[in-house]
Amino acid sequence: MTRRHRANHRITLLLTQECARIMTEEGVQDFGTAKRKAALRLGIPDKAALPDNTAIEQALIDRQRLFHADHQALRLHGLRKTALEAMHFLARFRPRLVGSVLSGAASLHSGIHLHLFAEPAEDVPLFLMEHCIPFKTSERRLKMANGTPLCQPVFSFNADDTPINLTVFAPLAEREAPRSPLDGRPMRRAGLAEVQALLVEDLS
Repeated sequence: MTRRHRANHRITLLLTQECARIMTEEGVQDFGTAKRKAALRLGIPDKAALPDNTAIEQALIDRQRLFHADHQALRLHGLRKTALEAMHFLARFRPRLVGSVLSGAASLHSGIHLHLFAEPAEDVPLFLMEHCIPFKTSERRLKMANGTPLCQPVFSFNADDTPINLTVFAPLAEREAPRSPLDGRPMRRAGLAEVQALLVEDLS
């Protein structure tokens, strides 16, 4: 490894750690925002030095194990338990858990992200209204595996103090997960059985 290459590697490592710190301590959820903040604070204008999202997620997991080991496991278990309860409640929409609660990278600021499948999508907010659950509506831009861009409706509500975000897809999209913002590969999704298995692992 040349001296220049070692220097570039060190800069990228510093940026990775700062991104993880920003996301953990400041509640930033977007990788791009964390990268911009980290580069600005460290005074590093070279975009080529920016880490990829997968490295940042691993740094998040490592940081939480190092600095928050005493309560991170309990926090993650609690989020997964809440996710499972929400999935049972929303079972008619065949929910799948995605994101940091599934991967284990969840921080104190993380919410729960579920993919639901309904036609029409309005069935989901109607269901929430029938159960007197107040919610907010937004949209999420995603790309499918073939590169097709989508703008999906998102319905968000709180379970106690935990944000739960429901991204709704057409039923056929259950077979094809959108691309992950981490690495561009199909996003990992977990059904009820897998989330239940994770809860058992958490306690082992």
